Amino acid sequence: MSKRTKSIISLVLSLVLLAGLCFVSAVGIGEEHKGSAKNIILGLDLRGGVSITYEAKGGTPSVTDMNDTIKKLQKRAEIYSTEADVYQEGDNRIVVNIPGQSDAEKVKEELGKPGALSLVTGYGTKDEKVWIEGSDIASAEAGAINKNGIEYGVSIKMTSEATKKFEEATRSNLNKTLSIIYDGKEISSPKVNEVITSGECWISGMANMEEGEELASVLRIGSLKIELEDISSSVIGPKLGERAIESSLLAGIIGLIIIIIFMIIVYRIPGVAAGIALVFYVVLDLVTLNIFDITLTLPGLAGIILAIGMAVDANVIIYARIKEEITAGNTVELAIKTGFKKATSAIVDGNVTTFIAAVVLMIAGSGTIKGFALTLAIGIVLSMASAMIISRVMLMVLYNLGFDSEKFYGRQKERKTVDFLKRKTICFIISGVIIVAGFVTMVVSSFTGRDKMLNFSVEFEGGKSMTVEFNKSYSIEDFNNTIKPEIVKIAGDSDITGSAVDGSNSFNIKLKELSDEKNTELKNMLVTKFGAVKESFEETNISATVGKEMRKDALIAVIISTVCMLIYIFIRFRDIRFASSAVLALIHDILIVLAFYAIAWTSVGNTFIACMLTILGYSINATIVIFDRIRENIAQGGKKLDIKEVINASITQTLTRSIYTTFTTFIMVFMLALLGVSAMRDFAIPLIVGILAGGYSSIFLTGAMWYLMARKKYATGNYIKKKVEIDERNY
Repeated sequence: MSKRTKSIISLVLSLVLLAGLCFVSAVGIGEEHKGSAKNIILGLDLRGGVSITYEAKGGTPSVTDMNDTIKKLQKRAEIYSTEADVYQEGDNRIVVNIPGQSDAEKVKEELGKPGALSLVTGYGTKDEKVWIEGSDIASAEAGAINKNGIEYGVSIKMTSEATKKFEEATRSNLNKTLSIIYDGKEISSPKVNEVITSGECWISGMANMEEGEELASVLRIGSLKIELEDISSSVIGPKLGERAIESSLLAGIIGLIIIIIFMIIVYRIPGVAAGIALVFYVVLDLVTLNIFDITLTLPGLAGIILAIGMAVDANVIIYARIKEEITAGNTVELAIKTGFKKATSAIVDGNVTTFIAAVVLMIAGSGTIKGFALTLAIGIVLSMASAMIISRVMLMVLYNLGFDSEKFYGRQKERKTVDFLKRKTICFIISGVIIVAGFVTMVVSSFTGRDKMLNFSVEFEGGKSMTVEFNKSYSIEDFNNTIKPEIVKIAGDSDITGSAVDGSNSFNIKLKELSDEKNTELKNMLVTKFGAVKESFEETNISATVGKEMRKDALIAVIISTVCMLIYIFIRFRDIRFASSAVLALIHDILIVLAFYAIAWTSVGNTFIACMLTILGYSINATIVIFDRIRENIAQGGKKLDIKEVINASITQTLTRSIYTTFTTFIMVFMLALLGVSAMRDFAIPLIVGILAGGYSSIFLTGAMWYLMARKKYATGNYIKKKVEIDERNY
């Protein structure tokens, strides 16, 4: 069978597979439409979910007990969705919001259980003795054993300290029963047949594996410090409405089309292969989100669209290399193979560093941070697969089908080396001025009428929750387009969210604290202008949904991610100067975006964390590509080289790649800012700043910083100065 025939078969099979994936993503399979994008679990902001309010029994609990209970409830809620949020309302109430759920009764029964486990003797008598408590549990895993039929249960392992207590309990009660009590109820009372020294036991009596998993998860998290009573539960509507999804999808489609057209214009036949690979990437991403039941929120949705732009990066690196190889005199076929081979190092290094950040965030983060990290990790894996595998297959298929002439691939145009190092001082000054301006603005803001360094949202510093019933039905679009602007006029702040309560005409409105006069004015406006029922207003103070624990988790995760990336870059480049320069550039980009938040007084809410984490993963890529080229050029030049010439040539050779990648990513985020709802714009605009800052720092700062650290090593006294003969080409 000829190569042409094989290529035709490969192309047909690939297009059939792509059409099948598109069909599954759009329609799904079977009556339940499995795999359809419509079945992806959406967050509270996009779809709504269950909201449950608990109240502590026995008066007002201590701050410590309340915080501990909130933390553990957060962990329990994440069993249902990683995007769940838990926050305090008033002095003794806790609100739990879980996206994608509709059965409030089922959820609230499991969440509010104290989770208190104990192993006792003399259960139900005055001589009852507690041998083991919930805090003694090290791990709990659901399982099944074949004992006269399948028996479901939970395997428990004690802590090292509790193992001795458990041994004493079994030794003291040999041939007697030891009752396992959970939430005041007797689960089972097995007979102690032998002394157990391993600290392990088995709780039987579960109806199925699912029931065992629920019990095991609660036991792992531990018992709640406070006994809770659910006082209300409801299914709430989305905060942003259908328009948020529709506008985001439209932005994604338009952005994807623009990028594919751009790639075809710039890279010709390789651009066609990239377009097919990008479509594969998008549908695979959607199907994967469905398969793993990942909850998709506003930051996650924006992250997917952003990842489309980032996925182009690997293709740009590869195709630029192919042009270089053709320019060097290689045949097209050899240029394709060599281009992929030479690009692999930069692609792998850039994606691995970002993947490291995602993994750390999944482990150390919580709530929306964990969900964002999971979406990011999936995007990284799939984007690499689309660029390194799908793009390569498509390119070779097109080549074998007759697109084998050099004119279909192009040559790199020669470009005179730009002296970037000559401009390092002015670039350092520009960056320093912007960063200092940001810090000065924060200080000034904290001592003026703003009384705080940044425009923290209700999610960050708390505020109040106002539930109000209207005498007619309003959609979430009605609220966002007509009611919210009027509230903003009175509150003087745009950080206001409203969610519809299903089955009623009520809305739950979250906003910052207002003075008594403003509060009265707000109520009167809602009554007279929008028909709010005067007697229906219910107000409570709420704590931050992005609590101190989540902020601490995010900070720790970012620090650990940065350290891990530094270590990886050091190992790969065998030079701490490369790693240090990359991390410094990363810090620079984050500080530039922080300055934007301060100067523009943009709301710092849940999307702030997602924005900073996106920049953390994105900004490092361009730097890695430049450093990879510097390393390659140093190896070619040996010890007899002019290090300034090498750095300037390396940045010049990768300049086109840096510009193209920044442009394609910018296009995706710009479409979000242009077509998205206001909350989407609050996320997209700071991201645009971060993207531009990342491109700027990679081109103008990273090479300069590395030069300042490494110049002594390559000084004239140590090496013979010699101009490096390098083709003056773009990357």
